Order: sequence, then C-alpha cells, then structure tokens
Amino acid sequence: MSIKPLYDRVVVKRLAAETTTKGGIVIPEKAAEKSTQGEVIAVGDGALLDNGSVRALSVKVGDRILFGQYAGTEVKIDGETYLIVKESEIFAVVEQSAVQEKAA
Repeated sequence: MSIKPLYDRVVVKRLAAETTTKGGIVIPEKAAEKSTQGEVIAVGDGALLDNGSVRALSVKVGDRILFGQYAGTEVKIDGETYLIVKESEIFAVVEQSAVQEKAA
C-alpha cells in the first residue's frame, strides 16, 4: 500500500533513537526518548496559499529531517509506524557530508 499525504503534510519514518550515551552507558528502550530525526517517505503536493496557488514543499522524499519530539500524528500502515507532520513542524533538513573520512 502506498500513501500520498495532502497539501503541506509529510510522511516520515522515525529513525532509531540512540541507546548508548557518549560515555558508554546503555539506555533501556523504555527510558529512551523518542527520536526527533526521520526520513521523508512521501510528501504532499504543496502548501495552499491565500491566493489559491500551491507552493511546493521544501523537503523531498529521502531527506533526513529534524522535528519536534511531540510533532505530528503517529499512524500504523501495514505494520509499520509512520509520523505525519506538517511542513511547518519540520525544523531542519540534515545534509550529510559527501566527504568521508579516510581510515588511519
């Protein structure tokens, strides 16, 4: 089944939360906060403006984004949990560096 969000809504698959701190402490899954990063799965056609025209969204399928911890609405589709958020609830697009560090 495919999903097509309406207008300025975006379907996001939440990325797994970190379960280990920088110091090496393992955080149990139930105590860990929900991840605020996700991958865009589908986007709507755009935001409807006051003059009736549609403005294209700033995110596209495959983008990695940051959003608020309580943003959007969780839905289950075919056993997978997705998040449907408005474009205004997205804080940033995470740009991954094309340059990879060489192993020493």
